[in-house]
Amino acid sequence: MRSLVRLIGLLAILAMFAAACGADDTSGEEVVEEEAGDESTEAADGSDLVIVASNSIIGDVVGNVFADVDVEVIIPVGADPHDYQPSAQQIAALQSADLVVANGGSLEEGLIDILEAAEADGVVVFEMLEAVSTIEFGEDDHDDHDDHDDEEHGDEEEHDDHDDHDDEEHADEDDHDDHDDHDDEEHAHDHEGEDPHFFTDPARMAVAVDALAEFAIANVDGLDADAVTASAADYIVELEALDAEVESLVGALADDQRVLITNHDVFGYFADRYGFEVAGTIIPSGSTLDGTSAEALADLVDVIEDEGVAAIFGDVTASDELAETLASEVGEVSIVALFTEALGSADSGADTYLSMVRTNAELIVGALAS
Repeated sequence: MRSLVRLIGLLAILAMFAAACGADDTSGEEVVEEEAGDESTEAADGSDLVIVASNSIIGDVVGNVFADVDVEVIIPVGADPHDYQPSAQQIAALQSADLVVANGGSLEEGLIDILEAAEADGVVVFEMLEAVSTIEFGEDDHDDHDDHDDEEHGDEEEHDDHDDHDDEEHADEDDHDDHDDHDDEEHAHDHEGEDPHFFTDPARMAVAVDALAEFAIANVDGLDADAVTASAADYIVELEALDAEVESLVGALADDQRVLITNHDVFGYFADRYGFEVAGTIIPSGSTLDGTSAEALADLVDVIEDEGVAAIFGDVTASDELAETLASEVGEVSIVALFTEALGSADSGADTYLSMVRTNAELIVGALAS
């Protein structure tokens, strides 16, 4: 009898122990479910996504559109996008990103092949230049002057009177000419074709932001579409207000004062938007990697004197040695450094895209109005 009682008691204890373990298992499942729920919430608001931006200007704009997403910038503040070479770690980040946002065109010269390879491997890439109406690089007065000189020399020099067949023979025989032709082809994207510097026009940037938001919502899983739409709309309002502010600022200048001489061909969109003429550039190219010549600088001196230009506009990220040489030849002309292709430091007055455009406009107007 005692054995039966003990057996019943033992079974009861075992049953209680099993029930307790079952409760612990249930509790564990509930914890797992809660954690899964947290992960689901994190994915829904996009906080586990990574967006890579090509440069500091694009990075600031992207950060305003995707406020809840981690944004990594390849080309940092103050760096020239034309000559920047990314590290292996940056290339790896780009290749694993959920979305890569670039300026596009020939701006990020060291990233062109990397971006193309990443997109071919399935990375979602958006180039903002493709969303806006673009302009072509214009020919400055230096180019026109050269063309005119070439025609004059063609009449004066007998070797230019040879027929096309002779020209072809001489081209084949002259290795130096072949080398020059090759160089011209390499830099053709800098002198001709589509200008990538659309960001100097905040109205075009507003169009690009709207297109970016729509593209990302359609192509990136895990984004909060409502949040992105709202953030983009708010930022577009700021961009449109900035456009109106710049328009008001330049309204202080007479038409004949709206003449720009810049370090390289970077303010075409600004000129197009606000009624300026880019009369010449120290480097006759859209890239800081190209050079100039003594003849080109001499021609630019003539342009500055003929136009009565009050200021030469350089780049914060580039040397102003050529601008100083030019100014010394002209005399009464100031040199003003602008933030052209990268944001400035925190205390520069150009640490965001909005402040960069505003500061540049104020510097341009202040220099030309004096």
